[in-house]
Amino acid sequence: MSEILDIAIIGGGITGASVAYFLQGQRSVALLEQESSLGYHATGRSAAEFTRRFHSTVVGHLTQASADFVMDPPTGFSDVDLLRSRGNLLIADSDKADHLREVYDRERANAPEGARPVALLSVEEALEKVPFLDPEWVKAAFYDPDCWDVEVENLLQGYTRGAKANGVTVRQSAAVLSARRESDHWILETSSGELRARTVVNAAGAWADPVAALFGANPLRIVPHRRTAISVKVPGYDLSEMPEVNEIDEAFYFKPDAGQLMISPADETPVDPHDAWPEELDVAYAAHYLSECSTLEVNHIAHSWAGLRTFAEDRLPVIGYSGQVPGFFWLAGVGGYGIQTSPAVGQIAAALLTGTDMPTNVTKAGVDPALFSPSRYES
Repeated sequence: MSEILDIAIIGGGITGASVAYFLQGQRSVALLEQESSLGYHATGRSAAEFTRRFHSTVVGHLTQASADFVMDPPTGFSDVDLLRSRGNLLIADSDKADHLREVYDRERANAPEGARPVALLSVEEALEKVPFLDPEWVKAAFYDPDCWDVEVENLLQGYTRGAKANGVTVRQSAAVLSARRESDHWILETSSGELRARTVVNAAGAWADPVAALFGANPLRIVPHRRTAISVKVPGYDLSEMPEVNEIDEAFYFKPDAGQLMISPADETPVDPHDAWPEELDVAYAAHYLSECSTLEVNHIAHSWAGLRTFAEDRLPVIGYSGQVPGFFWLAGVGGYGIQTSPAVGQIAAALLTGTDMPTNVTKAGVDPALFSPSRYES
């Protein structure tokens, strides 16, 4: 009989890699990824930001619990800083100018712990930060300094490298084809061979419900949503110090990316799990929004792509052991905040898997892991 591992993690995105890392060698672990590279789907296609504001209360707590790790990672975790200062400029047209000021007042009065104050800007001050904004469109703006770009590849590789150093086996091109329970463990047939594990962690992202079905677990209605982005060149402008720009209700946003400008219409279209691609209409909306709020003319789109953001119905993660299927652990539904909350999510999952106390940073931030239990959907 082949070795029986303690834990098999299905899904080599940021979430699966984070729990593999935070298990810290306390269990024997294999990390399985169906694609030929880790982070191929949602992780590799994220807008990759870390921001303290504009979250639900619970996601804000997860962000707070993750902040120290991404701002000051352990020695040797990454050879570059995981965060690069970006800032966030919130803008509104004449129809939403009053609404923007209401949001500004609320954010100024309810700053997250450790956050710097937001600043209300005149239209002229907004154009100093982003000179190609159209003053005929922008009628109100404020600036949030606490927004950073995340070095996603370095974060993912830091998790993976640390996990391997603690004995985790990483298998790529290892899609799970079938599973059966034998005595006290699972036998997984994968495209890279058989594997046995006492506990299986379902960190399959958009594929969480289909993977659960392989183990006889009922789906929890965890649904992927497509989000689109395009990239355009902006000749004549230095984008290096430009902030991210968000329409006040996130109808669209754009930010510098690899020397060009990335624009998203912030679409969120429910879809089946698949290798996402952009729809022409969403690409057109992205170009339209940029043309509408700026003086730029989008004559050529350098690149377009789409990714999947996966949510449970209440938009909170699902983390914990199934109450229906033995040895089956849910780790799914991290939506559009999976990268920035991955330290806290990985630590919560690792504590639940090992039966140890929650880390101090999680409890201090006010996170209640009971909110994430799959029992809220299992019947």
